Amino acid sequence: MSQMLALVILTFILFVGDFVAVRTKAWVPSIFICATLFLLGYWTFFPQNIVELAGVPPVVATMLMYLLITNMGTLLSIQELKNQWKTIVIALSGIVGIIALLFGVGTFLFGFETIVVAIPPLVGGVVSALIMSEGAKEAGLASLSVFAIVIYVMQGFAGYPLTSIMLKKEGKRLLTQYRNGQLTDEAQGKVASEIAATVATPKVELKLFKNMPAKYNTEFFKFFRLALVAYLAYQVSTLLAPIVSISPFVLCLLFGVIATSVGFLEKHPLQKANGFGFAILGLMLFIFDGLKKATPSMMLEILYPLIGTIVIGVIGMYIFSFIAGKLLKVSKEMAFAVSLTALYGFPADYIITAEVIKSLSEDEKEREMLTSRMLPPMLVGGFITVTIVSVILAGIFVGFL
Repeated sequence: MSQMLALVILTFILFVGDFVAVRTKAWVPSIFICATLFLLGYWTFFPQNIVELAGVPPVVATMLMYLLITNMGTLLSIQELKNQWKTIVIALSGIVGIIALLFGVGTFLFGFETIVVAIPPLVGGVVSALIMSEGAKEAGLASLSVFAIVIYVMQGFAGYPLTSIMLKKEGKRLLTQYRNGQLTDEAQGKVASEIAATVATPKVELKLFKNMPAKYNTEFFKFFRLALVAYLAYQVSTLLAPIVSISPFVLCLLFGVIATSVGFLEKHPLQKANGFGFAILGLMLFIFDGLKKATPSMMLEILYPLIGTIVIGVIGMYIFSFIAGKLLKVSKEMAFAVSLTALYGFPADYIITAEVIKSLSEDEKEREMLTSRMLPPMLVGGFITVTIVSVILAGIFVGFL
């Protein structure tokens, strides 16, 4: 297959996902459709390396991940992170729910080793899945080694539609309050200030470059500053490695927040540099590349424990996030949606939230209101669960095998 044919096929799949999401008003998320089509493709005529063939090898995807996560950091202020303490508690409670119910119920159904291998990938991303897969392989558990990868690949099939449903309910509730004037003046003022910050000119945002003529703030200067902040995050994670292991991606989010607060980065620098769409394209293709490992025979072999662990985990997540939401006065829909980010993380948390907001209103101010209230907790929830907690869990659980 030629490079351009591979690219045409893959971009068409992404378009079909978007088309279905638009037609169904985000009830069927684009990621769910794309994942299904990729799976069918790998089972039929896709070359195993179709994503790399199209021009997105792992090294390119890693670069895009650094840029995108740093860019996401510019959406959050330091004050916003402080404000999201409830999100962090809810996200952690969801993980506790998964662990409690899977060890309490799942162990009797599927065995201790299966549950140990399942939990870190279920609450995390590719890193925790790879850690558990390698650990199972070294312990001589070949089928569980495959199971760790497949549960990571398939968990989103439960997470995507459930999250979309929860966010649509939450969005409709917020819109009703907003339109009826039930939101407090303070809340509306906060929304207004965030809207103003979002549309502010780079001259106001870039305090460190306030004397620089706007004509010099080119696309390449935006890319340079974004890459520099991501590089600093990487360097700090490397320097801290002997003392404490912190993912460079976690630091990218934090450094993006700090760089925006001090005026080194504007909000949405990747969008303003006209690079956001391409970055999302590359990263989405790399994520779906993981589906090539899920062959039909493999899926049949592990279908029972796969469905069972995901269902039990999601039930545990719902129960514990519901309790935490009640205690913290957060709606059960938003609390469950935040917990569900553990099943997919970034960029799916961003994409699903954006899809739902787009489907709920055509009014720009209403969309900004929904974005300011729904996107920050979804982003923070995704990073807490997938990027931080899951890797820590994998490091602990791999010792049980």
